[in-house]
Amino acid sequence: DYTVLFPRTQADRLFKQLEEEVEYFSGERAKVQVFGKFYNVPRKQATYGDPGLLYSFSGVHLSAKPWTAVLEQIRDAVTKATGHIFNFVLVNRYKDGQDHIGEHRDDERELDPTCPIASVSLGAARDFVFRHRESRGSRPSRRIPPVKLELQHGSLLLMNPPTNTYWYHSLPTRKRVLAPRVNLTFRRIVKTCVG
Repeated sequence: DYTVLFPRTQADRLFKQLEEEVEYFSGERAKVQVFGKFYNVPRKQATYGDPGLLYSFSGVHLSAKPWTAVLEQIRDAVTKATGHIFNFVLVNRYKDGQDHIGEHRDDERELDPTCPIASVSLGAARDFVFRHRESRGSRPSRRIPPVKLELQHGSLLLMNPPTNTYWYHSLPTRKRVLAPRVNLTFRRIVKTCVG
């Protein structure tokens, strides 16, 4: 499901507030593990949510910071539009079209498998590509063409189950994109950290 959730004026205001308020990770918390080696993430990341929540992916374990007022406002709008309650958000900031994320599935164990992932885009429009798991690699078992969407400023993309079971997604490099983009992926985490 895809729609424009925030009109341009409101989207501009929200983007400006996020640029001023979000505190991104740095140092070791800004790395991911791929095949046993750690690499710098080609974008900035932050996590916010309910107390005690932990999100783990690619060898990194990130605790949620408390919700900010602007993140609560966006979360509440997403909840109203979708009817789903979210307790966590992963914030990704792409400084321009060079920042990206490769093909992956959001299939971490702590994610509620019955809840969709709601993706809000603010800032520069970017291509978002879905590729079916059986059409990947040099010898795919099926020929299913990729699906490409241009995520607009103020838009909401809802990835309903079982999307992440069968489809990988990515935000590829786009050298012509010179402006920043902030993406908020709202999730429901079912496993909390201990201590």
